[in-house]
Amino acid sequence: MKDFDTLENILYSHSDNRIIPGLERISRLLERLGNPQNSFRSVHIVGTNGKGSTGSFISSVLNASGYKTGFYSSPHLESPGERLLVDGHELPPEEWVDAVNEAVKCTAPGEDLPSYFELLTAGAFLLARNSGIEAGVIEAGLGGKLDATNTMDNTACSVIASVSIDHTEYLGPTLEGIAGEKFAVVRAGVPACFSGVHADLVGMFMDVCREKGAIPFVVTEQARTENVHVTPEGNSFDFYAPSLELKNLRTGLIGGYQVRNAALSLSALSLMRESFPKITEASIREGMLKARWPGRLEVVSREPLIILDGGHNYDGVNKLCRSIRDLWPGRNFAVVYAAMRDKDYSGCLELMSGILRPSLYVTRVPGMSRSAETEELLHGAEGLTWRGKPQGFASPDEAVSRALNDGNDAVLICGSLYLIGWVKRNCRL
Repeated sequence: MKDFDTLENILYSHSDNRIIPGLERISRLLERLGNPQNSFRSVHIVGTNGKGSTGSFISSVLNASGYKTGFYSSPHLESPGERLLVDGHELPPEEWVDAVNEAVKCTAPGEDLPSYFELLTAGAFLLARNSGIEAGVIEAGLGGKLDATNTMDNTACSVIASVSIDHTEYLGPTLEGIAGEKFAVVRAGVPACFSGVHADLVGMFMDVCREKGAIPFVVTEQARTENVHVTPEGNSFDFYAPSLELKNLRTGLIGGYQVRNAALSLSALSLMRESFPKITEASIREGMLKARWPGRLEVVSREPLIILDGGHNYDGVNKLCRSIRDLWPGRNFAVVYAAMRDKDYSGCLELMSGILRPSLYVTRVPGMSRSAETEELLHGAEGLTWRGKPQGFASPDEAVSRALNDGNDAVLICGSLYLIGWVKRNCRL
């Protein structure tokens, strides 16, 4: 958005555009800023999928409990201001500019420049301190061990969402290697809450917690949900954990996988009540119901039915397609799809074909060099089962317009958060 153009110019002008894992640059920068990341109690969230939804649940509950709460997440959809929400609201762009400029001044001549994400993270931590937040819900950007967010020393809980294959060029090609990068954020004497969705990783998680002296909790083994009802309007279920029991809990985030994210959030909250004693059953119920997370199974129109989802890896697309099938059975969906070239778009297309059997309209994200070309996506769609012949379009608005006018019952726009951001900015839905 125009108000954030100045911020974007500063970020790009004073950062290294490469992703270079490591904590040396960000730690040096934060120390010169007075370590603002330690001015509040933090909840550190890592994982491949589900981080944002989990963070949204937790921050919403903390805010409902009476804590001034900051929620830092990435990437943004429409503007960088989305990345730090204070009590659910964006801060003015001029405050962002002041904070990032202060961080820029802390880089000495001749030193390696921080990355875009490191500079943005330093600015966000500074804004959080300046805003006087009491609770910070901080989502890792990439991995965990060497992510810029892994610099906090005042952590109330480490939360590990689902772990799956993604970002292999930085985290390695194996599930165990990726999990190791994420489990490395646990801290001595601090509760560590793992979703446990991959049962074969639980032993590894427990070993890391023992080595570091963290206090482990595995949701799939120590908590449970019952009486689950999943509808297009929201979910309800009963939740049971050793120190928290809730019946007929309701959430506004839809999809069966959001019940698992909610269970992870509730488990983490149950472990943090010593750090945040104002959490009550009433504030949990209020916060879980009010939580929202744009661009993830987001219904932007019900007539016609239009859904946005930024799931961009195999695990995320699998959860998305199964939720779509379960929530809207029998609907003839059109899928408007774009993906980054470094993602497993062939595998994702195969999933969509097998589960939804939709009409397919592929496109690319304008101005995004990483975006796969329509010819590449059409090639990936060959030999799969679609309703009609897949079509390619130069821009998303053309693809969306055709999908809406081809007699489809519903339209799913998915494949990349960059696509979702472009559509939100440029398409009237």
